[in-house]
Amino acid sequence: MRKSRNENGKGEGTVKRYRKIVIGGIQSKIFTLSLLTVILLTVAFIAIYIYRSNMLAQLSADSNEKQQTAISEVTGRVMDKVVTQNLSRSNRTEAMFADDMFSEAGKRVTHVADSAARLLAEPEKYTARPYSKPNPENDGIWTAMVIYAGGTDEDDPALSAKLGLLANLSDDMISMCQSFGVEDLYIGLPEGAFISVGKNASSWFVDGEPRDYDPRGRIWYREAVEAGKMIFTDGEWDANTGKYCVECAMPVYDPEGNLQAVVGHDLFLDEIQQVMSDSSVEGEYNLLVNEEGKAVLPTQAEVFPMMASDRSADLRESENELLSRAVSDALEKKDTGVTLGRLAGGDYYVIATPIETTGWVLVSAYNQAISNQPEIQLKNSLATVQNETAADYRDKTAKSQTSAIVLLIAVVLLVLGAAWVLGKRLVKPLNTITRRISELDEGNLEFKMEDAYRTGDEVEGLAESFAMISHKTVEYMDKVVKVTAEKERIGAELSLATQIQASMLPHIFPAFPERSEFDIFASMDPAKEVGGDFYDYFLIDDDHLGMVIADVSGKGVPAALFMMASKIIIESVAKMGKSPAEILSRANDAICSNNEAEMFVTTWLGILELSTGRMIAANAGHEFPAVKMPGGRFELFKDKHGFVIGGMESVRYREYELQLEPGSMVFVYTDGVPEATSAEKELFGSERMVDALNAEPDASPEKLLKNVRRAVDDFVKDAEQFDDLTMLCLEYKGKTQQPDKGSDNL
Repeated sequence: MRKSRNENGKGEGTVKRYRKIVIGGIQSKIFTLSLLTVILLTVAFIAIYIYRSNMLAQLSADSNEKQQTAISEVTGRVMDKVVTQNLSRSNRTEAMFADDMFSEAGKRVTHVADSAARLLAEPEKYTARPYSKPNPENDGIWTAMVIYAGGTDEDDPALSAKLGLLANLSDDMISMCQSFGVEDLYIGLPEGAFISVGKNASSWFVDGEPRDYDPRGRIWYREAVEAGKMIFTDGEWDANTGKYCVECAMPVYDPEGNLQAVVGHDLFLDEIQQVMSDSSVEGEYNLLVNEEGKAVLPTQAEVFPMMASDRSADLRESENELLSRAVSDALEKKDTGVTLGRLAGGDYYVIATPIETTGWVLVSAYNQAISNQPEIQLKNSLATVQNETAADYRDKTAKSQTSAIVLLIAVVLLVLGAAWVLGKRLVKPLNTITRRISELDEGNLEFKMEDAYRTGDEVEGLAESFAMISHKTVEYMDKVVKVTAEKERIGAELSLATQIQASMLPHIFPAFPERSEFDIFASMDPAKEVGGDFYDYFLIDDDHLGMVIADVSGKGVPAALFMMASKIIIESVAKMGKSPAEILSRANDAICSNNEAEMFVTTWLGILELSTGRMIAANAGHEFPAVKMPGGRFELFKDKHGFVIGGMESVRYREYELQLEPGSMVFVYTDGVPEATSAEKELFGSERMVDALNAEPDASPEKLLKNVRRAVDDFVKDAEQFDDLTMLCLEYKGKTQQPDKGSDNL
């Protein structure tokens, strides 16, 4: 029996079997992935469907609202313009018709009055005609009738003669009534008699008895006499017909100015209404206002309340500002135009036009609610269409939703079935590969191809990769053994090289314990196993100390070898007693003579005369030294640089002099110090280096180097060191006073 993975590490891992179902294998994962994909697609489909439905619903609502708003704006503007134009045209037309009606009535009254004046002024030229009282048998026949006021002497010869003369006007009056379609014309006499033409003789009887009628007490008579000219009364109830009317009356005088008669004519409300209705628009309301601002003939009581003329108020003083302004402007002959405002509990368009003949005003009003009906009907029609469309959309959406669900279920089943079959076919050769790999051991590390793996897809490629890897692994293991041995050898050699390089540099401190004139300390930390920096110090003779610090181009073993050669050459030349400039020149020529690697080295070299503190130095492309005088602080001494050593033959270098006093210090270094880089790619810099030196400017050289190194480490932290860090510091103490040899030592 094969052991499980927990026993020998070659089992099927986390794959578990339950009867023939594999749990945790690729087949299960493919099935699970397919299931998750289907679920996600289903959720996405549902989300998109819901989002689309909500979006369409919102779009429909927004569209409906915009359409309603557009309808309101467009129809509002159009209807306002139409109503304004139509109401203005209708009001002016009705005012013109009313003016014509009043003018024609005035003409008829004037004609009769003028005829009566001629008759009464020249009675001798005319023959008296017979006249009679009202006779009910004459109903429907145009006749002239005489009615007397109570107490009138009907047999008075003068009155009879006057009535006979005026009877000559009967035919003319009847003809005018028939021609113009009016109901009556009449003449009232100051004697109490009343002549009227008409077809309603029976209306002058009450219970079969003739009734009295005194024209002198009627408003039309009194106002005409008082005015002395033609007048139009306010609305009155006709004494004969009982109809509401406006009366036109005109007095007749003899040449001496004595009142002889008053001619009158009734304009009934229905006649005036007919004139106005012929030109008015539907929903229009009209009101006649006299010169005193009082309502005369309202046609619609709900908008303009009907009141008796003697009790009607001056509409110019109405509490309704719209009506008051319209009447006032029209009576003053101003063009009011159409105005929209509140009237009788609603919004109305109002216009008023003067009537020239009477001096009255025709006020017309139109209910805005009626003008809004087309808008309301259009909105209702649109809402009906939208509701029907929405219902149709919901019905079709429900059907498509059902079809989509059925299709989705079918797709889910097909995908899951295909995933199961595909997973099973994919897993079978993989299981075989797994078994073969688990059988590999230390004695048999090579995996070989079999026909079971040749599926023509990625599985075959996987098996071939395993076979190739297995074969290469065997070869690689042999190479690893050889490379490991070689690496151990190189490591040992590099370790030895490190030790050799370290031993070549002065490393014992204090360097010259027997010399009290100076103290010197140096350090070198290579970036790799071996470095290209070096320092050196040596006594040229008993009174001269040589100091060198240099930085070779490059890193690693080549730089270390070049460093060793350069150090030996410079030290050898220096001990020949040459000046710093000559030492650098001869060293440069020696290195350039056999420099096939084309490497170079930057160098600072100084020679200190210990007895006087006089230092002569030269710089071949190296960093500026930092100098501290007694009691002062470290500062960079920006000396003049020469060309690097090894870069070009026959270079001449310039040297300079520093006078050191007891307590003076000189600090030299390689570029690895100021160019130390932090993880943020920021350089340590010369300024931070000088600050680190001045943290304890009077410390010993060893302490100063440690302070600088600590400052560098704190700055770069965990960042990798890319360059060698080399430093050297000299403290000049001066020559110690020696006691006289002849003195006694106590």
